[in-house]
Amino acid sequence: MHVIAAKAVCLHEALQPGFTEYARQIVNNAKALAARLAMLGYRIVSGGTDNHLMLVDLRPRGLTGVEAQTALDHAAITVNKNAIPFDTEAITKTGGIRVGTPAMTTRGMKEEEMMEIADLIHATLENRNDPGKLAAIRKEVIQFTSQFPLP
Repeated sequence: MHVIAAKAVCLHEALQPGFTEYARQIVNNAKALAARLAMLGYRIVSGGTDNHLMLVDLRPRGLTGVEAQTALDHAAITVNKNAIPFDTEAITKTGGIRVGTPAMTTRGMKEEEMMEIADLIHATLENRNDPGKLAAIRKEVIQFTSQFPLP
């Protein structure tokens, strides 16, 4: 019964007047985030995105998905380690991360904020072995997200 109730809530939300614009903004945010990450030297598996998420191949940067996920967790940025096509890493490590934009969009963030988020992801991964820098980035992330409270 809980699944039926959840579907009813989802369908109700999808019928709201602002839902189409919300969905469009999710995709626009994902495109902006993917483009900025690519500009920073990360390989987006599909070359970009036309939906709500992207898969980032970290192997060219010498990182595993679990290393990235752990560092980003320390910086209060949530991503998932994820296997990528032709992944040579163990499934417990993976060669990539999956990043999505619905939660950020729900908070009211737009394309401009996606640029800052990409920069924070990059700074975190570049400083993944420096606890002091990770703590500073975490403070920056918390301050940044406080400007976009959950509805």
